[in-house]
Amino acid sequence: MSAPIKGSGEGGLKTPQRHPLDWKNPDFYNEKSLFKELERVFDICHGCRRCFNLCNAFPTLFDAVDESETMELDGVPKKVFWDVVDHCYLCDICFMTKCPYVPPHEWNLDFPHLMLRAKAVNFKKGETKFRDKFLTSTDRNGKLFSIPLVAQLVNTANKIGFARKMLQSVLGIHAEADLPAYQSDTLKKRAARRPKVDLTPEPTDMTTGKVALFGTCYGNYNEPGPGEDLMTVFEHNGIPVILAQDVQCCGMPKLELGDLAAIQSARDANIPVLAGLVDEGWDLTALVPSCVLMFKQELPLFFPDDLQVLKVRDAFFDPFEYLALRHKEDKLKSDFKTSLGKVAYHAACHQRVQNFGMKTRDILQLVTDTQVETIERCSGHDGTYAVKKEFFDASMKIVRPVAGRVKKAEPDHYGSDCPMAGHHVAQGIGDGSDAEHPITLLRKAYGI
Repeated sequence: MSAPIKGSGEGGLKTPQRHPLDWKNPDFYNEKSLFKELERVFDICHGCRRCFNLCNAFPTLFDAVDESETMELDGVPKKVFWDVVDHCYLCDICFMTKCPYVPPHEWNLDFPHLMLRAKAVNFKKGETKFRDKFLTSTDRNGKLFSIPLVAQLVNTANKIGFARKMLQSVLGIHAEADLPAYQSDTLKKRAARRPKVDLTPEPTDMTTGKVALFGTCYGNYNEPGPGEDLMTVFEHNGIPVILAQDVQCCGMPKLELGDLAAIQSARDANIPVLAGLVDEGWDLTALVPSCVLMFKQELPLFFPDDLQVLKVRDAFFDPFEYLALRHKEDKLKSDFKTSLGKVAYHAACHQRVQNFGMKTRDILQLVTDTQVETIERCSGHDGTYAVKKEFFDASMKIVRPVAGRVKKAEPDHYGSDCPMAGHHVAQGIGDGSDAEHPITLLRKAYGI
């Protein structure tokens, strides 16, 4: 839990520090204590306002202050505090790129983790909507909706206007929100059919040279193509790849819901399997930045003394971070067959906050006659935020500048490391085109 600390003043050059989450402390769920901290932090944010152009949480707060009788935080109804919490989807961009008061500053401000605490209090009170629990049950939904006949029915219904209006009326899922299709031919099935490639790993200082892919719920049930592309690209570069078996959702959807018990369950299910793979010499990766972030940052902050969690953290890489490390040691092939032309590349928030740089851009720019225009701005999707009836309009407003940048660039290809963000950008563009994952573009460039 955050509170003022003795530390550096504003303007210091020290690296931002993330404190472990004190989520097992009973005071973490004390609503009176929570609101005291919300008042402290919101008052600082109101006086600063650097984050006005990020997610809709900050405009919601600032507008409420400006429209109050006092034009200060004390004039804002406490109900609005919950509105601010609901608009935060824990992208971490405010903490990592905007806020001057993060630790080690003495004000010790961690806005995203305070919002997480508020969501956890709300969840513990039993006030979470059924819809939100349903949307974040990605493993259960994926297993059910990927059954062959069920997948066909669900995918068809999601394209019928009447059915979507019913879904909006009953569940609160916006009728115009783009919903991902379910695939009965999952990544797990496709990986099992792939011919085995006999490759000898070539380790470097930072990599073992062989990778276990954490398939992710979305990558397994909704969009398995990029997972196949990753396996093909990595194997082309001499990197053996396997799909991690017997794992479940990383827990990020439940984290954003405030269901912290589910985080414990996800840790208990996944970490022993992944730590076992690390012990066998496998590095780890995933194609959804949020899942990578869960293992590299969030779980270690929940379980800072769990050596298995820390072992997995240290072995987990973003796919393009991994390829960049291999390239640094002359282990990445440059036998590209096809230019990609101009690429508009959206850097996903949950990738940016991992602080390893623009490795996707760097790798794509290795392709002959390829120009990459990077867009560092939130897409406003968040996996579930953009499909909810009450937040869809806000999400489309947030994505508008990104879509505008893509249209202005007139690219040959566009996409994002976050596939859901990419498709949301496509909906914002609205011309019938669609995003392509960067790993898919890299496979095209190799001509494999």
